Formats: sequence, C-alpha cells, structure tokens
Amino acid sequence: MLRIESISKTFHGGTVNEKKALSDLSLHLAPGDFVTIVGSNGAGKSTLFNAVAGSFYVDEGSITLDGKDITFAAEYKRSRIIGRLFQDPLRGTAPHMTIEENLALAYLRTYKGKAPFSRISKKDKAFFREKLALLDMGLEERMNQPVGLLSGGQRQALTLLMSTIVPPKLLLLDEHTAALDPGAAEKILALTKEIIASNRTTCMMVTHNMHQALSLGNRTLMMADGRIVLDISGKEREGMSVEGLLTRFKDRAGHALDNDRILLSK
Repeated sequence: MLRIESISKTFHGGTVNEKKALSDLSLHLAPGDFVTIVGSNGAGKSTLFNAVAGSFYVDEGSITLDGKDITFAAEYKRSRIIGRLFQDPLRGTAPHMTIEENLALAYLRTYKGKAPFSRISKKDKAFFREKLALLDMGLEERMNQPVGLLSGGQRQALTLLMSTIVPPKLLLLDEHTAALDPGAAEKILALTKEIIASNRTTCMMVTHNMHQALSLGNRTLMMADGRIVLDISGKEREGMSVEGLLTRFKDRAGHALDNDRILLSK
C-alpha cells in the first residue's frame, strides 16, 4: 500500500542552519494498517507527513502509494488520494465559506477531481447532510452557516469528514486532537476510529499520548533524529506497557525520551 524507501531530507544545506530532518528512512504499510507515531519535537514526525503529502520533494529515496510512484507528484494531485488533518483546527477549512461549500470543495476535488466544472446536485447535498448527521453535532441543520462560526471541535470534525467523505488511499493525522479541550478531543477521536474502521482506511497518526500510541491501531512507531528507531506490532505490542516502550526506545535510540508533554500524558 505505502512503500517509503530510504528517503532523506536536509533543510538549509550548506548553511549554519543545516538540518537533516529525515535520514535514510524506510517504511512499508499494508492496506488497512493503522499506525501510531510517537517522538520528541524535531524527531521528524511532521516532516515525514510533509514528505508523503508532497509539501516538498525528498532529496533521496522514493515514495510509492497503492503501486504508484508519487515521489515527484505535485501536492495538489496527492491531496486527491491522501487525506490530512493538522493539530490546528483552523487549518483545513475555509472560514468564510459555508459548511456545505467546504464539503463541496472536498468532494469535487476527490470524487469529481477530473471534472473541475462539475456542480453539486441535490443528491450530493442530501449525501452531505447524511454524513454531517453522523457527527452528532447538529451541523446538518447549519449547512448554510460560515465555518468560522463553529467551535474548534466542530471544525476539526468537519475537517475529518472533508478528508474522508471520499475515502482516501491514506489518512494522515498530525496530533489532530491535541489543541482541543478533553471533551471535544474524546469526541473527535471516537469519530476517527469509527470512520477508519468503517472505511478500512490505511492511516498514520502522530500522537503525544503514549497510552493512545499503544491502544489505537495495530502498529506503533517511535522516531528520533529523522529515523524510525522502533516499530512494534502483533503480540509484542499487545503485551507492551508504556514503561516497556520507553525502555525499548532508550535502547534503540541511545538516549531517553525527553519530552515532558509525552511523558506526562494520560
């Protein structure tokens, strides 16, 4: 499904600010894999997502998605088959456009992406309303209201729906509940699990919560210095405690995890 082969990326090469963000990183995901990713700031998590999404081209290596080489595909083309949510709930939606208009943009870009002059039909609008109702936030009754009037949790729920209204080949979740209050975060996480399970979506999720990293999905990765230093799944993951995961990380990375936000997460 997703094959990342020996990718590397250096920013500001040849200057005092040179930073090797990804270092000979390889990763293979099978269809339906739900992978959680943990690492300190600067470990390369978001950079990995940016590389897959096409925010920049990697210096070395290749990226193949569903049998197609996308290493040098433009970001807007990848967005038709890759869904993505960010930590900031204000990203991913157009605040001055209505809920219906935001959904229409997402829907046309994916399902009808090859027909840019397509229009939303009454059947499409009924489909949007049906999907919004599943969020259980009353948004189906507010389809003509600007998205800017929604709360952070409502906007993130809408972004999640926009990213998956046409099931993507791959879904990237970059700490998408971290900026929300506990109640909204719990709601969005429950919706996420439900949507991923119903669509059997292949997913990668960055999280700062060690317990989530071990309880969600079927694989856990830990990153450091632009590399994947730990990849556990199956029986090994089922019996793994947070303390055991931290010990394994220290053994593989050569240093302890030093991010208080991660270490103190519940």
